[in-house]
Amino acid sequence: MTQLDDLMTRAAGVCEFCGGTEALAPVDVPPGDEAVLLCATCREEDAPAPASHWRCLEGAAWSATPAVQVAVWRKLGTLDAAWATEAREGMMMEPDIAAWAEATAPAGVEHRDSNGVLLAQGDTVVLIKDLPVKGAGFTAKRGTAVRGISLVADNAAHIEGRVEGQRIVILTEFVKRK
Repeated sequence: MTQLDDLMTRAAGVCEFCGGTEALAPVDVPPGDEAVLLCATCREEDAPAPASHWRCLEGAAWSATPAVQVAVWRKLGTLDAAWATEAREGMMMEPDIAAWAEATAPAGVEHRDSNGVLLAQGDTVVLIKDLPVKGAGFTAKRGTAVRGISLVADNAAHIEGRVEGQRIVILTEFVKRK
């Protein structure tokens, strides 16, 4: 049996995020050799999926399959919506599954704050300098706590977080871990 056959059996022939049945294909959930079965829309193969499409993740978050839980948790972390943040924070995962979900940075990429402390996915950091936010028209003030940060996988100098309701990229040299 191939990986696709195994996934089709596990998922009953539907996308493990939205339940769609068209153009299903396996998507790896690194690190390791686990995968989830997703439709072309959820894979965002041709174009980004509409924001309303991702509401399906609220149901998928309750999957009993660890790989699906990890994939949903990671996808929710990329969405710039209050409901996504709430859904992600409300997910209940076993400690080993949560550790797998947070293990997203490629080998060799370490995110460190201004004091050299190693940062991890989901950490809370505090801004050590007023930062003008380009394109948003406000300044993120020194002392602002940024909760639930996301690590930019291919750039050790960048993290993402939500400040004043806006998801922004922050340079690690301007934060300290709380």
